[in-house]
Amino acid sequence: KLEGLKTIAVTTNGINLTRLLPRLKEAGLNAINISLDTLVPAKFEFIVRRKGTNLSSKATVLILAGMCLLYLQVNCVVMRGFNEDELLDFVDFTKDLPIDVRFIEYMPFDGKCCCLEILLGQK
Repeated sequence: KLEGLKTIAVTTNGINLTRLLPRLKEAGLNAINISLDTLVPAKFEFIVRRKGTNLSSKATVLILAGMCLLYLQVNCVVMRGFNEDELLDFVDFTKDLPIDVRFIEYMPFDGKCCCLEILLGQK
C-alpha cells in the first residue's frame, strides 16, 4: 500500500475475478469497475469471445465483490439491437446491492469507420 493513496481500482470483465480477488484485496484494491453489457449468458459469451463462460458465477462475483470492497460499479454499454431491452433488468438486478450501474452510450467507431446503426440515441 502506498501512503496517501485513497483508492486503488481495477476495470475488468470479471472473468478471472474470483481467482484474483483475494490477492488484489490484499494488495490494497478497494474499488472495481466491472464491464457487463448483458445479463444473457449467450450474449455474454459473444462479447467476451469465450465459450462456456458461466454468467451465473459472474453474478455471484458481483455480489461478493460488492460486499467485500468499498466501491463497486458496473459499466454497461447500451447498444441498439443487442441489449437495450435489458436496462430494467440491470436496474432490478442491482437495486438492493451496494453497486452503482452506469449506462454508457455506445461509441460508434470500430477503428476503421463509424457504426451509426448500433448507436441507441441516433435515428
